[in-house]
Amino acid sequence: MDAKTFSLAAGVSLPRATQLIAPISAAMAEFFIDSPSRQAAFIAQCGHESLGFSLTREIWGPTAAQIGYEGRADLGNLQRGDGSTYRGRGFIQLTGRSNYLRAGQALGLDLIANPQLLEADLLAARVSGLFWNWMDLNALADAGDFLGISVRINGRNKKTGLPNGWDDRQARWAKAKTALAA
Repeated sequence: MDAKTFSLAAGVSLPRATQLIAPISAAMAEFFIDSPSRQAAFIAQCGHESLGFSLTREIWGPTAAQIGYEGRADLGNLQRGDGSTYRGRGFIQLTGRSNYLRAGQALGLDLIANPQLLEADLLAARVSGLFWNWMDLNALADAGDFLGISVRINGRNKKTGLPNGWDDRQARWAKAKTALAA
């Protein structure tokens, strides 16, 4: 994939696509995101989670949902301040002390002491590919199960039963599929 194709698939400017093409391509190669269906789903999900590849760190209010990160054993957030310290980072917004520990071990980095490392484009892309791999999202992409991918990444909204940002995720997926089919 070249920068122009990525620009169209991700809906980003050509200068931003030029900055991102090497890290995104490397992450996709490393984690076998190697078919148009896998790549379209990955680009769409990363695009949604990162506000169009513009953020590699979750904006912190804190909101009520973000306050809920504190004390969550399922995220490994057992120390005061873990919710904010281990907020979403990377293009797919890796969250929680235990996920940072696991990712750090896999990537050979001390992400517990240096969580901000995931804010650089190269590691933002790489940790997103790693998370994709952990969640076995290539299998869902191969099956065309974009809803399943979205649920594994972000869960379901209690009111609608759909993932948060479902309309945006679908729009990004349609755009990426069109660009990658051309």
